[in-house]
Amino acid sequence: MRVTVTVHINIQCGALDNGLMLTPPMGWLAWERYRCDIDCENDPKNCISEKLFMDMADRLSEDGWKELGYVYVNIDDCWSSMQRDKDGRLQADPKRFPGGIKKLANYLHERDLKLGIYGDMGTHTCGGYPGTTLDKIELDAQTFADWEVDMFKFDGCYSNSTEQEKGYPLMSKALNATGRPIGYSCSWPAYQGGLPPKVNYTQLGEICNLWRNYGDIEDSWDSVIAIVDWFFENQEVLIPAAGPGRWNDPDMLIIGDFGLSLEQSRSQMALWAIMAAPLFMSNDLRTLSSSARAILQNKMIISINQDPLGIQGQRIVKEKSGIQIFWRPLSKNTSALLFFSRRSDMPYRYKTSLSKLNYTTGSYKVTDVYTYETTVLKDSSEFVVSVNPSGVVMWYVSAPAKLNSRLYFRGGHVQDFANEDNNNDIPYLL
Repeated sequence: MRVTVTVHINIQCGALDNGLMLTPPMGWLAWERYRCDIDCENDPKNCISEKLFMDMADRLSEDGWKELGYVYVNIDDCWSSMQRDKDGRLQADPKRFPGGIKKLANYLHERDLKLGIYGDMGTHTCGGYPGTTLDKIELDAQTFADWEVDMFKFDGCYSNSTEQEKGYPLMSKALNATGRPIGYSCSWPAYQGGLPPKVNYTQLGEICNLWRNYGDIEDSWDSVIAIVDWFFENQEVLIPAAGPGRWNDPDMLIIGDFGLSLEQSRSQMALWAIMAAPLFMSNDLRTLSSSARAILQNKMIISINQDPLGIQGQRIVKEKSGIQIFWRPLSKNTSALLFFSRRSDMPYRYKTSLSKLNYTTGSYKVTDVYTYETTVLKDSSEFVVSVNPSGVVMWYVSAPAKLNSRLYFRGGHVQDFANEDNNNDIPYLL
């Protein structure tokens, strides 16, 4: 039995007026892979230090990542000294960052990369380092601007809901007041349960470029599945919140670490692309396997993720067999279609047709994003996809026929964004 899910959407227009992150940001983030490893004496290769971030910048610059859009190198918690300086400013731990954050920013900028940094809207960061209380917001925003930071993640440990309600908008205002373009990532909704009425996504879109809705990802398939389930079970709330300059953030890509199989790694990358999610890898780019690299550097999936319409995709079919189907509308009357297996036993042969998935009458060019195999399907022609356990089959779909968006967005305005250009070839490969 097939269950089809329809989302009723009303696209929001408000977005943070800083002109940044009109497509989901991409880069590398330290947290999941390195956490708060500050033991540079016994573990110099892996400790949170100037060298680690310079190493990752080198890899992004020299190994083909930057050209694909992976341009941010983001510091997370545990970078600072335990005390502010004599003027009350945050300061980097001098043993681990002897040149300071400004030197690191310069190193990245010389390579056409961008630096992200972490703070916390509370008395302390989650790791116990100095936080940013309400009276320090303007000072810290100016400090980050002086260091030429390009992105700021604002966590929420050791604060309460009243402080968060004041602090997150104040930081947005303070960052903009510096005159430096700084992308703003808010953890606010994650501390308020991620859903209305406690979370006001209209307000979030006006003050933040992206936000964490849910808990931290762990290096395990169970963690990925928990995040995916939460996002798509709440898709009716989350989809209209997202768009150019404002993104739901399901957290880091853990591809290339220890917890995911090859199939599961392909699945995370594909699902994050469907969700229009920020693509922040948290792995060791110095030792990354060729298979993990191939997934993370897949040009067609990146093109889907970076589609300029910025419409977050949705789950449209949930089968008792364990097969789920996801769909994302893209520019130029194209779309991404994803078949995902929740099974753990055998490859599953799933039979359907494009017309059953609410595609309009016509012939469609279908390209598998992992194999690059292309075929042409009539909407009425039945086909079979073989989906491996915990794996995906992902298609880029183009056609002369216009997609029937109204079947998915009854009562909404998504179809108003449709591009009538019939140039429906395979998307440009970066």
